[in-house]
Amino acid sequence: NYDMVHYGHSNQLRQAKAMGDYLIVGVHSDEEIAKHKGPPVFTQPERYKMVRAIKWVDEIVEGAPYVTTLETLEKYNCDFCVHGDDITLTVDGKDTYEEVKRMDRYRECKRTQGVSTTDLVGRMLLMTKAHHSNIVSVFYQQHTDNFGKGPKGHSPWTGVSQFLQTSQKIIQFASGKEPQTADTIIYVAGAFDLFHIGHVDFLETVYKQADRPYVIVGLHFDQEVNRYKGKNYPIMNVHERTLSVLACRYVSEVVIGAPYTVGKDLLDHFKVDLVCHGKTEVFPDKDGSDPYAVPKKRGIFHTVDSGNGLTTDDIVQRIIENRLQYEARNQKKEAKEMAVIEAMKKREEKTQEQESLHSV
Repeated sequence: NYDMVHYGHSNQLRQAKAMGDYLIVGVHSDEEIAKHKGPPVFTQPERYKMVRAIKWVDEIVEGAPYVTTLETLEKYNCDFCVHGDDITLTVDGKDTYEEVKRMDRYRECKRTQGVSTTDLVGRMLLMTKAHHSNIVSVFYQQHTDNFGKGPKGHSPWTGVSQFLQTSQKIIQFASGKEPQTADTIIYVAGAFDLFHIGHVDFLETVYKQADRPYVIVGLHFDQEVNRYKGKNYPIMNVHERTLSVLACRYVSEVVIGAPYTVGKDLLDHFKVDLVCHGKTEVFPDKDGSDPYAVPKKRGIFHTVDSGNGLTTDDIVQRIIENRLQYEARNQKKEAKEMAVIEAMKKREEKTQEQESLHSV
């Protein structure tokens, strides 16, 4: 459904693309998601745009059916479909990929360790309370420990885990493209936390500033982000933010841990032609200076308006408002997954019983 698109989804799409030549991604409508999972946080147009912005995607199907049938594969001329190695169930508890699996038109890609929508929502819930006082944070510890765990044990698919960055992952996500002589090198900097549709609109606007853009995104380290964003920001650490930004089709390169002040050294090193910033407030550096003083003096600083004022704060608010529905949904999802695991166990036990009867 690609509701809260994160780097785990991007990684899934990257793997899917590597299995073939042309990647078509089906994205469900709001109505379809509400029916199976509860109301989505992001609207159809937002979700469609978000998936289109992922660089491995060749085409999207808007309002794709919840159950992928052979008929759907034939309609879009697809040889096979790809899904993660978690179970997706219909309202009545059936495997949504039963038919295509039977006909050998199904492939599986690995889940990305350390990230899931449930986990990210957990981090946000944590943040909204934990920063108010230290007393609450004890309650919080308990809350995270319980997050994504049902009343009876916890599902292996919905637990909270930690992301581990590797150089391999960065290589898989990186474009590997060097800037060409005719390219306009554009530099932007920020937190790009919880990479969202506001970021996509901004980067697309930046990309359109030149005929041959080479967009470099400078990502600030977590500590720096916390200095100017406060609370418990960033929600995603610098490793997660790196992959999130690299997955975007408008981005050519990422500086991991960029200096807050855009100075002479950075501009000269990357031969920057243009420095862009959105409509959001520019916080001064630790010493009170303007981080964009040098590019402004060089006459290469440009404020762009993407027409989308959405910030990470807004996203967190939206998700918190949806929180009760989320928590209810997570409990329900847990119960459904646990039931499937139980059924699988029973089936296995039965098979073993029969086998041991035969061998007697």
